[in-house]
Amino acid sequence: MLSEPRSGRLAAWGNALLAGLVSPDEAVLAIVGDDAVHRVEGLPGEAGPVGLTLALGRLRGLGVTGWRVALPAPGHPLGLSGPPEFNARALEAEEAVVGYGAAFGLVPEVYEAGPTGDVHVEVVWHCLPVRQAPPADVPSLGEAERELAEALRDATVVLTRLDVAASGPVAEAALDAYRARAEAGGEVLAPGYPPRAVRVLELAQRVGFLISLAYGNGHGGAVSASEMAARTEALRPVERVARRAQVAAFNAWVEERERERG
Repeated sequence: MLSEPRSGRLAAWGNALLAGLVSPDEAVLAIVGDDAVHRVEGLPGEAGPVGLTLALGRLRGLGVTGWRVALPAPGHPLGLSGPPEFNARALEAEEAVVGYGAAFGLVPEVYEAGPTGDVHVEVVWHCLPVRQAPPADVPSLGEAERELAEALRDATVVLTRLDVAASGPVAEAALDAYRARAEAGGEVLAPGYPPRAVRVLELAQRVGFLISLAYGNGHGGAVSASEMAARTEALRPVERVARRAQVAAFNAWVEERERERG
C-alpha cells in the first residue's frame, strides 16, 4: 500500500480527464506509470484489445461520467456493487474500477515478461458490465479520516506490544525509502481532488506502510506460531480501515459531483 493501486491511478486520472483538467496523453502517462503498456479488452464495438486513450474516450461516449475504485478482499466486497461475475473477477484481482453514469467496470490482469532485472509489465483491463448501485462499505472522507487516526494509534500499539522488529538494515532501508518518497512531494491523486482526499490517502498510505513493515520485516519478538497469529489478527482490522480510506479518497471526486447534483 506504499503506492497507489493501478485502479486508483486509473480512476483518479480518468476523473481528471473527464473534468478537462488534463490531456488524454497526460492521463494515460500517469495511469501507466512504470508499466510497459496498458490495454482494454471487451470494449463495446471492439473485436480485440485497444489502447487506453481510445478506451477512455469510448467509455466517456458511452455515458461514463466518473470512476470509482473497489479494493475487495475475501469476505469484504469493498467498493463493489455487482453483478457476481464482475465481483468475482475484481476479488481475484483485488481491485477494480467502476464506472459512474454508465454500467461498465474495468478489472486489471497483470502480465510480466522478460529476464530477471529487466521485467516488463503489461496490463490488460477487462471491460465488464456492472450494476449501478451504491458501492459496498465505502465511508465518507470524514469517517475515513477519523478511523485512520485511530488505526494509526492502534498499529503503533500493536507493533510495540508484539515486539515486531522495527530496526536493523531491512527496516532502516524501508523507512529511508518511505521518507524519501514523502520528501519528494510526488503528486498524490490527480488534479480536481479536494485537499481532504489527498490528506486521507496520504494517511492511509502511512498506515499501510506500518502494516507492510510489520508483515515483511521478520518476526521480531513474535517467534512462536501463536504470537505470529496474534500479530496477524491484531493488524487485520487496521489493514481493513486503511483499504476503506483509500477507496474513500479515490472516490471523493465522484462523491462531490453527486452532492453538487443534489
